[in-house]
Amino acid sequence: MNKQLMNYETMMKVAGAISMSKDPEEVMLLTAESVKTALGVKGCVLFLVNRKTNELEVGASYGLSEDYLNKGPISSLRSIAESLEEGPVAIYDVADDPRIQYPDEAKREGIASILSAPIMVHGNVIGALRIYTAQPWEFTLEDVNFVQAVAQMAGMSIEMSRLYRGLKDSIEILKVRRDPKSLKFKKRTPYEGVPVSVFPEEG
Repeated sequence: MNKQLMNYETMMKVAGAISMSKDPEEVMLLTAESVKTALGVKGCVLFLVNRKTNELEVGASYGLSEDYLNKGPISSLRSIAESLEEGPVAIYDVADDPRIQYPDEAKREGIASILSAPIMVHGNVIGALRIYTAQPWEFTLEDVNFVQAVAQMAGMSIEMSRLYRGLKDSIEILKVRRDPKSLKFKKRTPYEGVPVSVFPEEG
């Protein structure tokens, strides 16, 4: 199977997740696995930006070790930061590039090159999709466009699944509120709680 056909099938697979999956974690894992398989690279990680800490947190990964993924906090301001601001960034040699936050750990993991593309929703960056190769890789325009397209689709899918989850949670909350069994109230007689003065005294 040629590379173009594999890339097309991967995009169709991720696009299918947009319309079928209602779980953001499942969408992210599918994306990482699909990109890694389609490009035949060492690994793929989908990061989400934590706005409170300015860190990139692993949403899903495929192909990389737990030791590497847990190497330490990843700063969105230091780790290939321009990929979140200016678009896709390709790094040919991770061992000799100041944009890499953990070069020694990358070398131990057997990573040679990295391609990072932003994940955007409504013009806002919510994360990054990064692929890792075991051999130095001269990323082609086709590679970059493919990863960027998948990142865009993943962003839309994550947003849709989050909205679905939020809507579902809201519906469940409303169901609980409307369920008579969940209401805590004290049964009253027809006249209980009415001021005595309302009823005329007998006799």
